[in-house]
Amino acid sequence: MERDMEEHIGLMIHMADLEITSYLKKRLAPMQLAPEQHLVIALLMRQEGLSQNEIAERLSKDKSGITRMLASLESKGFIRRTPSASDRRSIEVYLTDEGRALKANVEEISSHMKQHLRAGFTAEETAELKRLLTKVRENVRKW
Repeated sequence: MERDMEEHIGLMIHMADLEITSYLKKRLAPMQLAPEQHLVIALLMRQEGLSQNEIAERLSKDKSGITRMLASLESKGFIRRTPSASDRRSIEVYLTDEGRALKANVEEISSHMKQHLRAGFTAEETAELKRLLTKVRENVRKW
């Protein structure tokens, strides 16, 4: 019985993720961005010059997946990758002018998403939801 509840919670989280991803796909399609690419662009808008490894770590993604994602963003002209001046083994990632031009749209989509996700929640409920989702994530990592 307890296992059924865990699976149900997992299904609910998965269903919410599917809805969020579907919304983002629709909103990002005109910019030729996938939802995960949107996260990379948003991260670089906050801090350019991150290494590929730092991006992978901050977004909890595997390095090979980030490498493919960055190659796609680079081919679209949104980012450029350059060897690090301090560590030749490291590649730093920067937005291009085309990537920076996405800022207003990316910020608007992010703001809109935050508003809708928090609709009907008090500040306390939002904080509690974040705490609980963090706990779920930690529990999953222990498996």
